[in-house]
Order: sequence, then C-alpha cells, then structure tokens
Amino acid sequence: MRDALNQGLIEFLKASPTPFHATASLAQRLEAAGFQRLDERDSWATVPGGRYYVTRNDSSIIAIKLGKLSPLLSGIRMVGAHTDSPCLRVKPQPELQRHGFLQLGVEVYGGALLAPWFDRDLSLAGRVTFRRDGKVESQLVDFKLPIAVIPNLAIHLNRTANEGWPINPQLELPPIIAQVAGDERVDFRALLTEQLAREHELNADVVLDYELSFYDTQDAALIGLHGDFIAGARLDNLLSCYAGLQAMLASDSDETCVLVCTDHEEVGSSSACGADGPMLEQTLQRLLPDGDEYVRTVQRSLMVSADNAHGVHPNYADKHDGNHGPKLNAGPVIKVNNNQRYATNSETAGFFRHLCMAEEVPVQSFVVRSDMGCGSTIGPITASHLGVRTVDIGLPTFAMHSIRELCGSQDLAHLVKVLTAFYRTRELP
Repeated sequence: MRDALNQGLIEFLKASPTPFHATASLAQRLEAAGFQRLDERDSWATVPGGRYYVTRNDSSIIAIKLGKLSPLLSGIRMVGAHTDSPCLRVKPQPELQRHGFLQLGVEVYGGALLAPWFDRDLSLAGRVTFRRDGKVESQLVDFKLPIAVIPNLAIHLNRTANEGWPINPQLELPPIIAQVAGDERVDFRALLTEQLAREHELNADVVLDYELSFYDTQDAALIGLHGDFIAGARLDNLLSCYAGLQAMLASDSDETCVLVCTDHEEVGSSSACGADGPMLEQTLQRLLPDGDEYVRTVQRSLMVSADNAHGVHPNYADKHDGNHGPKLNAGPVIKVNNNQRYATNSETAGFFRHLCMAEEVPVQSFVVRSDMGCGSTIGPITASHLGVRTVDIGLPTFAMHSIRELCGSQDLAHLVKVLTAFYRTRELP
C-alpha cells in the first residue's frame, strides 16, 4: 500500500503544476470513482448516499460523500487542504528583451524561497483566457518542456555569493526563454496562441489574458539510500490534498464526508475561492438549507485542517523547541499555537490522537519556539467562518516553500490511514 500511495503521489504532483491543474487532477480522479459534478449556477438535486463535487475558479474543489444517515444526527467529517504553492507568476505585459535575450517579467506568489529557483529547468503552465468565434473561453495549458532558466551569476562576478545576499525579484528573477536578433520583437500572447493550437488544437482569435506560473520540470522522486524520502515540488500542500482524496475514496462510511481543497492559502486565502471566502459555507448551506439545521449540524461536525509541518532539520535543530521537533517518517503532527495561528484545542487534539492510537499510527506534536513567529493555515480561517471545531495537523517536511521540498516516504501512508479512520468514525466528540 505504501509504495502504491507514494507512486500515486508522484504522478499526481507531475499532473498538477498549478492549482488549476491540481483541481482538474482531483476532479478526474473523483469522476473515475463515481462522483458527479455539481454546477454552482444550477439548482442541486442531491440524494442520501450520493457522491458529488463542485469547483470554483477552476482552482478550488469540494468533494462530498452524503451519508445515508442524516448529517444533523452525527455531523460532517471535513478534511481541508490547499491547492496553491509559492511560485513565480508571469506578469500581464512580461516581454523583456535585453542584450539579445528574451525574458519574462515575473511576480513572486507567496512566501517563496527564491535561491533554489536559480539554475533549474523551468516550464510554464496555467490558465489562458481567449476569444474564439466571438466568444470568450478559457483553457488550461502546460508547456511541459523546459523552456526557461534563471542562470546564477558566476561566483567570479559575485565573490560574496556564499555569504548570502538579498535577491531582487524585479531585477534578478526574470527567466530567460530565448535568444533573439537585435531588432526582432516577440509577442508573448502570440506564443500562447501557438501553444493553444499545439496542445488543444484550438484556433484562438486572440489571447485576452492568462494566469501562468513557472515550475520545475524535474519529477518528484523517491530518494535516499533506502528510499526514505520523497523529494518534489508543491508537496506543500498537494501532499495533503492527495492524502485527503485517497482517504475519502477508501472510506465506506454511512456518515457525511467532505474534502475541501482551496486556492490562495499562500497569500492569505482572501478570495472568492479561498478559505477566507464563502465557498465552503455556501456549499454546506445548499446541502442544509434550513438555517437551524445548518447551525446544529456544524456544531456536531469536525474539521481536520491538513497542511505540512516543519520537521526538525539535523543542520538547524536549534530552530525548534527542544520538546517539539517532529521527525520525518514518524507520523502526522498535531500543530498547536495558543495565539490561534492554528485552530487546535485540547478536545480536537485529543480526538485526533485517539484516532492515531486506535489505528496504530505514530503521532507527534509541534509548537513553534517562543522567540519565533508562527505561520498559519486554513484551520483558523475555516473555524472562524463556520464555527466548526478544528484540529490543525500535517506531515513533517524540510525546505518548505522551496522549489523542491522533502518529506518522509512512510508518512503518506500514516496520514491516509488516520484520515480514512476519521471519515469512517461513527462518533465525534
């Protein structure tokens, strides 16, 4: 099971270079398992025992397994994650032609580690909006081939490079995509028109706009002397999206289960399709249109907010609290912050720990050092919007927000096992 899950994750990461592609990959897997798509613009006719999913902005998705039992009686089991990752996004008018090179201006999305982006084989993917036959359409594109690179400056010209230096995103991050003649002018939107024809056989009249991200073309892989680790891009947080999906597909409960994977977490979640927007609340309200029943159901429900945790790094162990240093391949981590950067409380943490013990899954705890700031997740946002009890958990990783992150190869199976048990559990606290 572990090997199959790890290989499935590697394939999922490859198919999901952007939040748009991740959502499409999740939808494809849900449909293969018998889930029916619901359109937010239509009226819904759902039935007990039905399987459904809904997307918004092509970059967020909610999957729903309606139980045969009324959710009012036993609540809803929810797992939340996010589809976006820090990256470099192409600007609206990106063409830069300098010294015979064609470059594209980029904007840093989220809190990215920038240095690892240098000297990588980069490709480009995302959503393109265009006009065809007088109508506005959108389509996902993925160049797949390595078409760009951000070369480092040689150490001979930057003698202090190994002492650390600030990276100027405006000046130092535009990737090189071609060499051009002195008077040759290149229109990036024309290149996208060619890509639409090549990839989808679509003859667009004109490209109107786009949301495109650069990504590393190197596939995720099992690494280490004994295959102890998985290295790859976007583990934060497609690792949790994939684990939640596998748990939902494996559960055979009569309870109502929800998997919500939303966009824009890395930039605060404040969007129509982010956790700080109305998507989840509106979806649940449509399933439970009676206001009193909705509130009572939410108060019987529980959310597991799954987002990666910081594993204790052997070279930087002093960055962790001495009693709270999660280890790779030692199980999921319960994340605690008394300033509500995580939504965990003693009741929800205790319940998750109880599930791990019952399933013989190792479990760990993380608290940030008292002299360091703490990141956050969709957990507090969802809890404050819905009023739902929430526990923040995640798998320990290294190099979070790098272009290539690292997790333990045993931990995915641990997380899927406990999330499956959560979806199947008869009683919530």
